[in-house]
Amino acid sequence: MEWRDQGALLAVRRHGESSAIVEIFAQDHGRYAGVVRGGTSRKIAPILQPGAQLDVTWRARLDEHIGHFTVEPVRSRAAGVMTDRLALAGLNALCGLLAYALPERASYPDLYRKSVTLLDLLSLTDSWPLAYLQWEMLLLDQMGFGLNLSRCAVTGRTDGLVYVSPRTGRAVSAEGAGDWADRLLSLPPCLLGQGDASNHEIALALRTTGYFLERNLPPRWENQPFPMARQRLVDLLARYSDAGTNSI
Repeated sequence: MEWRDQGALLAVRRHGESSAIVEIFAQDHGRYAGVVRGGTSRKIAPILQPGAQLDVTWRARLDEHIGHFTVEPVRSRAAGVMTDRLALAGLNALCGLLAYALPERASYPDLYRKSVTLLDLLSLTDSWPLAYLQWEMLLLDQMGFGLNLSRCAVTGRTDGLVYVSPRTGRAVSAEGAGDWADRLLSLPPCLLGQGDASNHEIALALRTTGYFLERNLPPRWENQPFPMARQRLVDLLARYSDAGTNSI
């Protein structure tokens, strides 16, 4: 069995004395794991950084085997965000969530395109946090847990939407919430796609999407922890003002 594709590196861990097991989100093949021989060597280890864009060839005797990767660098992304603590947190959160959420060997072409675009955006502009929030909304949708924020679940109205039901993922207006308001999640305007947003507002929105990500995305193995990198991103967004610096 053999295929060639391009993809983003999600995770890498040491395997034996000199090899590494990597997880790739490939354009046409989805999330694949494989062994890179010599992956801890001086030549290859610098290439195997989370977020790196790679040209990969996967080979195995049988399709169900873990197989082996040969990798060629297309572009590194870690260097572009290394001095920006917030962007680095965004890169790690994105890679961590994909490694956690994606079923193995299932293709998600739209999610792949948006993920690669966001990875490139991290080092190009400070306005990427809003794109990251939209990416999390897409991730929920692609995994089958999309939020329905078009109208109030109680009154049916499309205006005055300020809450999200933690049970159904549907929007709720202030009028419809009534005495249940303190049990509902926040629905900042940026979750409705209403223009730009401050980092503080995006952090509030990410607390809402994070609730559904943690509740609905099944771990790939028992007791697998939810990616801590995502919480670090939310904490940093809440800490930085729009006029502040993100540099280390």
